[in-house]
Amino acid sequence: MVQDEAKNDVVAKSDARREKKPNIFARIVLFIRQVIAELRKVVTPTRQELVKFTAVVLGFVIVMMAVVYGLDLLFVWLTTVVFGTPGA
Repeated sequence: MVQDEAKNDVVAKSDARREKKPNIFARIVLFIRQVIAELRKVVTPTRQELVKFTAVVLGFVIVMMAVVYGLDLLFVWLTTVVFGTPGA
């Protein structure tokens, strides 16, 4: 470790040896192997789980649509009260 005089920070020496990176083709092969290894860990849900998850997502979307619709009505009413109806 060396102290940087300009900012008084402790930094690593720049002459430290780094590990040599493998070439681009070796990195691509390593990436593909890691992807395949991760895909082997994936568990497919059963039909019952899939239906349950779909129902939960659709229920949540309907609730959020109702909340946004309610807020929209509230803001329309509020702007009508504050600014009045156009053309009246």
